Amino acid sequence: MRGFDIGQWSWALFEWARNPYYILIVIYIFGPYFSTEVIGDPVRGQEVWGYINGFAGAVTACMAPFLGAIADRVGRRKPWIAAFVIMMFPAILLLWFAQPGDSSLGIVTVAIALAVAGTGSAFSEVFHNAMLPSIVPYTRLGTLSGWGLSLGNGGALVILVAMLYAFALPATGLFDWSFLPDHVLFGLDTTSFEHDRISAPIAAVWLLLFAWPLLAFTPDRAGSGLTAREAVRTGLADVLRTIRSLSHYRNIAIYLGARMLFNDGKVAIMTFGMIYASGVFGWGGAERLLVGIFLTVFAVAGGVIGGWLDDLFGSKRAIVFTIAGNMVALLAAISITPTSMFFIDMEGLDQPVWDFAFFRTLPELVYLGISVLFALFITSAYANSRTLLARIAPEQEMTKFFGLYALSGQVTTFIAPILVAFTTGLFASQRAGMASILMLLGGGLALMAFVREERARTVDGAATAEQT
Repeated sequence: MRGFDIGQWSWALFEWARNPYYILIVIYIFGPYFSTEVIGDPVRGQEVWGYINGFAGAVTACMAPFLGAIADRVGRRKPWIAAFVIMMFPAILLLWFAQPGDSSLGIVTVAIALAVAGTGSAFSEVFHNAMLPSIVPYTRLGTLSGWGLSLGNGGALVILVAMLYAFALPATGLFDWSFLPDHVLFGLDTTSFEHDRISAPIAAVWLLLFAWPLLAFTPDRAGSGLTAREAVRTGLADVLRTIRSLSHYRNIAIYLGARMLFNDGKVAIMTFGMIYASGVFGWGGAERLLVGIFLTVFAVAGGVIGGWLDDLFGSKRAIVFTIAGNMVALLAAISITPTSMFFIDMEGLDQPVWDFAFFRTLPELVYLGISVLFALFITSAYANSRTLLARIAPEQEMTKFFGLYALSGQVTTFIAPILVAFTTGLFASQRAGMASILMLLGGGLALMAFVREERARTVDGAATAEQT
């Protein structure tokens, strides 16, 4: 991270600490395991996972205005980040106890744990993002943002490789490579899927271990002297005034509306993509880890490339490109089954095309190639999204609009998983559930056509804009 000081480097490193929770638990390991093994039916599993994430999103949405108000008013952010890390730790650990054949009580326990962990993750992100404009020059916002996301994916990559080596490949018994352990390490019981469930304790300990550089080295704003209650009361009033003032900030309002839609779509792709593939292709733990490693490498590249393109060509162009790319990739992904590609049934597609133990058919390999586009586009879009707000919000009210940015990213997080769950159950089809995500991406793309990459400013209480 050439050119960044230790405080800026530590800000980016917090993504290394926090992102493995989402990548391991929600995307690649625990979510697909829960859907295919705990629930036991891929279609029903996708539906239940959707409603669980919808419940977690609803909890987050209810708390969003209060936490956003606190972020905007208390001044100091690091104590709140520390509190959310401590809140997440036991909730993530609890997921270890989700075993195959669990009763409805077990499902409820998982839902509550995910709601707590997801809320903590979401609002640690609120305070973390709010620190960005105050620790790095405007011209390097995109680069530092992209580096942060790349480090987050890099941390997950380290864990995925370690789990593949220590647990997944030895559990298959398919390889006699000399460098592999003869048995699953630490005596984990593969019959009860402990080699998958161990992802929860690993993510929890990793978070606790690597959150400390941010708390130790990144400079924080001075405290405002307000208590949490005072911050909520005054902050909410300020948020309401800001929302009302959006009539003067039409450009920012359109962007926040667009982001609500396309961000929900991106999150849904990550949440359900591996669940969909596991159900359609029957992928197990080893396949999911291999895919996770493969795609995380591209996600690391996506953060760096996205930040570079952002600084070079502008945030809006980068965002529009990635949304459109995600839509094309999603349409291609749902067109593939073991016996069809691009919605066309073909003879012999389910036959092996090479001798490797995994991903032996052409549809599986094509799906992997399409998933690379998801990894590149989604990571890039995350970096581009927060830097676009930093480019168009009034400089003197940056924190206030980052509060609204966080609010817009959280108040609708329950919509996408519930939409996928509902359409999956309605049509008894994983493909139909995934297809519903296109509506969110398309709506966001349409609204982005009306967004201008211009700096807004307030003069005598009215909003104007100046070309950046």
